[in-house]
Formats: sequence, structure tokens, C-alpha cells
Amino acid sequence: MSVFDLKFSGTIAALLLSPTLAAAQPAIQDPAIAARVERLLSEHPVIDGHNDLPWELRDRFDSDLTKVDLASDTAGLPSPEKTPDAIPLMTDIPRLRAGHVGGQFWSVWIPVSVTGPEAVEMTVEQIDLVKQMVAAYPDSLALALTADDLVRIEKVGKVASLIGIEGGHQIGGSLAVLRQMYALGARYMTLTHSSNTEWADSATDSPEHGGLTPFGEQIVREMNRLGMLVDLSHVSPDTMRDTLAIARAPVIFSHSSARGVADHPRNVPDDVLKALGKNGGIVMVNFYPGYVSEARRHWDSELAAQKTLLNAPPYGGLYIGQPEKAAAALAEWQKAHPMPKTTVAMVADHIDYILKVAGPDHIGIGADLDGIPDAPEGLDAVDKYPALFAELMRRGWSDENLGKLSSGNLLRVLREAEQAAAASR
Repeated sequence: MSVFDLKFSGTIAALLLSPTLAAAQPAIQDPAIAARVERLLSEHPVIDGHNDLPWELRDRFDSDLTKVDLASDTAGLPSPEKTPDAIPLMTDIPRLRAGHVGGQFWSVWIPVSVTGPEAVEMTVEQIDLVKQMVAAYPDSLALALTADDLVRIEKVGKVASLIGIEGGHQIGGSLAVLRQMYALGARYMTLTHSSNTEWADSATDSPEHGGLTPFGEQIVREMNRLGMLVDLSHVSPDTMRDTLAIARAPVIFSHSSARGVADHPRNVPDDVLKALGKNGGIVMVNFYPGYVSEARRHWDSELAAQKTLLNAPPYGGLYIGQPEKAAAALAEWQKAHPMPKTTVAMVADHIDYILKVAGPDHIGIGADLDGIPDAPEGLDAVDKYPALFAELMRRGWSDENLGKLSSGNLLRVLREAEQAAAASR
């Protein structure tokens, strides 16, 4: 079946049009655009490349699913006592429905400070948590391991749930562990997170290897052999280039944006975007404001500098040991330097840019919701995807290219990775 023939069943279409769920979505002012968005996303539901709800479930609720009801609106839940400033959850089943999400990669991220056998154990616990979540809501979620699974699950009106490992440190430097993570259901692995591994450089650490080491190349080849997507979000440009030079299957950037729009090291440079044409891979655009907006990127850096200036333990800082004075001074700085706004249009700018440089076959959505401290206005939860598609329609995007963005490109990449793995056997 063509990816553009995907359709929700009549039951799920009715659910998406119900008054309760419709009220959860932001209004699209133009009725013609609203109707077109509804039609397009009913036929091509969104497959999002990255959502960090599993870690939030661990952190806020001690991995105890009896403490939270994902079948109801989670936005109003109080912040946990240990993190009183935590923002509301961005994900629940009603809002997934309202956002026309048909497939979701759930990230099984763990902190980079956890390494070795402990990292392997914690990653298995997070994979188990995703499976518990899916089992707890069988009428709404189902585990997907293949592209065919994804299509089948979407057709019966459930959210296809896939698993992604967000950091090469999570396999403990072992190809055997990598294989077992695949056997447990992980269908992509991000080669690094915020720090270098022993075999690959991260985008946000000082270069150590100049890209991939020979063992890093082994890992990429083994992932290709397994049919596990190689995720290049978080990695350095040299790691991106080294991977593209040897990959036998399309790569993904599960939650990254365009460096030509916002020059953050987490974003993808133009030469790599151009190389995706040969590889067949995709960039799934991230919603984090610091990656979306150049103004916000600078503001974030200035805020970090102010925090260091005011209170830098153990010896520095104007108000070291005086937390009340440091907090008051920081509040004054923030009052004088308000945080720049980030908008739906700015996210659309990244998508437009990738279309221009890489082409329509190399774009997707990986919002990073529940893994970011805030989001652009109008894109702050999983029910808000229609607003982004409405913006792109106003810019003249065709339904064909919008269908590729929402799900078609990711389904193609999954199939091609599966085919490459089958050929290698």
C-alpha cells in the first residue's frame, strides 16, 4: 500500500472530530484551511520522531503508571515536589488524538552521567516502562516493530508506539548489548547524546575523535545489518559526515532543525542536508525554542552567563552563598531582557529551509515534547500539530509534500532500512 493511501478508520475519524477533542486544539481561523488540515491529517496522521514522556513518567511518578492517567488530560497535573518548577506534561492520549498522531517514537533516554552496566540496566527499565504504558492502554496504543506494524496499527485507530534509544552510552560499548536492545524493540539509536562516547563525537562536547572511531563505524554497520535506524541528532558534523560515508541505509535526525536558520550546534549544516539526497535520510524538525530561534539561542546563552556571574560555586559569583540576592538580581536581569518569543512560523521556517536545501523527501517532525523546558507559542503539546500544517498550507505547500512531512518520509525510511537489513543477510 502506498504511504499516501493511509487512512484512519471511521471510528478514529469520528473520535478526532468529537467536540471534546476539537476543543483541545487551537482554532485555525480560515475554515477552508481547517477543513484541509483535518482531511490531510486524517489520511496521513503524524509520525513524530521523538517524545520524552517515558523519562517524565520515571521522574515525576517513579515509573508507577497507577499514579497518572494518560487517558485523561495531564496538563493540569501538579508539578512533583522534587521539581516544583516543572512545566505541565505535554502528552496524553486525548491530545495525541486531537493532534492526529498516528505513530510516536518514545525516547528511552537516560542521563549521560549513567554509564556502563548501570546504563544498560536503566535503558532496559525505560524500554519496559514504554511496554507497560502500551499494555495499560490497549485500546489506544500498540507496539510497532516494523513499517507494516505502523500502517496496520494506524488503520485500526491506535497510536503506533515505537522505541528509540537516545544515546550511544546506553549500550555500554557492547555490540552484543546493541543487538539485544534491538531484540527488545528499540528501532533507532542516537549515536551520542550531549557528551562524546568512546567512539563518536557529540555536537555539544569538545571534539575528541574527529567523528566516528573504527568501533563507531562497526556500530553503524551493525545497526544497518539489524535494520535499526541510525539517528544523527546530537552528534557533531564530523560524526554526521563519517556516518553518511558508510551507511547502507537511510539515516534519521530524530529531533533536529536547520543550522542555516538557527546556528545552534544541535542543528544540521547545509552540506549534510545536501548529502541526504544520496543517502535518503530525513531531518525531523525539533520544536525546542533554542534550536528554532537565533534570538532565543543568544538569550539562552546570555541567561546562562548571568547565572554564572551571579552564583558560580565554589569560589566565583557576585552573590555566592547568597541565594536570595542572586535570585533577585537574576529576576531583574530577566525583567530588563525578556525572553524572545518563538512561534509556529519560526518552526515552519526550518521546514521550508530543509525543503529548499534537501528536498521534500527528507523532512519529518520530531518535536521533542516532554523533553524540552518550553515550546513555541501554539506548539506546546501533542495536540498542536494541526497549527503547523495550517501554517505550511498558507505558505503554499502541496498536500503531497505535507503527506511526506507528516508520515510518508519516515515510513519510507523504515522500509528502506528493513530492506537493507534483509539484503545484508
